[in-house]
Amino acid sequence: MKNCSLFLLIAALYFVSCTPKTTEEVVEEPVVEIETPQEPENPCVTFARLTPSEKDQAETAYVLYKDQYDFKNYDKAMPLWRKAYGLAPAANGRVKYQFDHGVKLYNNLYNTTEDPELKKTYVDTVMMIYDKRVECFGDAPYIAGRKAFDYYYYYPGAASEMEVFDLFSQALNGKGKKADYFIVNPMTKLLVDNYHKQNISLQQAQDVAAKLAGVIEYGTSSCEQNKNCDTWEIINSYAPDRLESFEAVDGFYDCQYYSDKYYPLFQQNPTDCENILFVSRRMIRGGCDKEGEKLMELKRMYNENCYTPPPPPGPCSQGNTLYNEGNYKEAISMFEECLKGLDNEKQAKYKLLIAKIYYRDLKNFPKSRKYALEAAQLKPNWGDPYMLIGKLYASSGPLCGPGTGWDSQVVTWPAIDKWKYAKKIDPNVAAEANQLIGQYKKYMPKKEDIFLRSLKTGQAFTVPCWIQEKTTIRTSD
Repeated sequence: MKNCSLFLLIAALYFVSCTPKTTEEVVEEPVVEIETPQEPENPCVTFARLTPSEKDQAETAYVLYKDQYDFKNYDKAMPLWRKAYGLAPAANGRVKYQFDHGVKLYNNLYNTTEDPELKKTYVDTVMMIYDKRVECFGDAPYIAGRKAFDYYYYYPGAASEMEVFDLFSQALNGKGKKADYFIVNPMTKLLVDNYHKQNISLQQAQDVAAKLAGVIEYGTSSCEQNKNCDTWEIINSYAPDRLESFEAVDGFYDCQYYSDKYYPLFQQNPTDCENILFVSRRMIRGGCDKEGEKLMELKRMYNENCYTPPPPPGPCSQGNTLYNEGNYKEAISMFEECLKGLDNEKQAKYKLLIAKIYYRDLKNFPKSRKYALEAAQLKPNWGDPYMLIGKLYASSGPLCGPGTGWDSQVVTWPAIDKWKYAKKIDPNVAAEANQLIGQYKKYMPKKEDIFLRSLKTGQAFTVPCWIQEKTTIRTSD
């Protein structure tokens, strides 16, 4: 028996020395961690609780499965992992990688079968592995987030959207502003989608939106010390835009939100008339006191720099009043009434205004495009409607995809098409069009992205999502 144990120790050392140095665990843990006599207390079975014979088997199984796993020989790693995990799921009481490896091994089985029953079994097993990890090492909020992430991205349909959302909520509520970065984007999408499906109440949506905003703010401000700023840059390209869409919901955000977000825009450019009106409308929509210091300052600057006599009483005037008070839907109804009896040029002006309200304030892009196109038909060779449509498309990255990647990049093609057309028919918009074209060219897909999808530059392509517009494939490089 003594000779047998000696042989196993030599074998373990041999396998460790031949393992690629992909992680510290591969080199150090089998020898240093596993054979350390002092093991921390753990509610799960560790090496210390096994008989000498079982301990030898477990330690050897851990070493052998990791060697196969690191070489991506998952079929060979699986029986060895099962043996190691079955004997001592908590290993030496400190390492946790065995749980992640088990998840990866069963995920591999899930992806290599078409049998729906087997797929369900593999998903259930993955979730049991996660539960065991919580039992052994705690950190339930982190594991709830991992479960939700896997359901969302890897196992679509295995759990309902609200079941996944509830798991994300456990992760968010358990860790607060320090919640793990990987929950933010998928939870944001589920929040917005299921609020509009009426699966989430207004109060719950407000609570979750505020918490997600806190996570984004904390993560962005502390990313340098955690060395994951690139990750937060991806999150910032998606989640804030989706949360901003709640501004279209009456009463969703309060005065503090609008004041903190928009008043600094006024301070940056305090004499720009359109900017003053924009900030005023936002703050009034948030229920800010019209006699409060900030709104009074906005009013004073507008009167000093921008005041024009009000239009004659009627639907147009009432529409402007409602719009300036943040009553967007009522304003649109009044502007529709105002259109009756106007000549084509004035109708075009008000239709474009309605299009802008749907774009900036109500976040309804299809309706915004509809009114912009109607405005363009009423006034030939007018570039402004097409400039707006280009902005609608360019702003659709977070709506049509995760904010980065293919689905979010292809929206730049029809956007640039519209800006090119706008400057072609209307020299007055050429400067802005050129600026936007230059800005968004760098966000187009790269040659590698085109190649991986068996596409070619110059080929026709129909952009999906709500856009549904035919364009031409181009690359940023």
